[in-house]
Amino acid sequence: MSHEEVQEENISHDEIRYRYHIQRGSDYMKIDLFRSARETYKEALTYKPGDPLATEKIAACNQNIKRDRTKVLLIVPVVMAIILGIILLNL
Repeated sequence: MSHEEVQEENISHDEIRYRYHIQRGSDYMKIDLFRSARETYKEALTYKPGDPLATEKIAACNQNIKRDRTKVLLIVPVVMAIILGIILLNL
């Protein structure tokens, strides 16, 4: 039976927190919680200001939020018109 050597990294508290927030933001992105992801990536920037990875991920969140907002603005009026039509037909 052999034992694997565990090599421990000597990393700072800030690096641990940064990695935590990046991972958490990625988890939010996987389930389409773009606003939560964006805020989590912003939190990562407090540990590594100006970090290109976190900045890029924030931009991706902003694009997804904008895309979703556009979808909602197109879909809601259509749904409202359908509901109004059903109500008027039932009068």
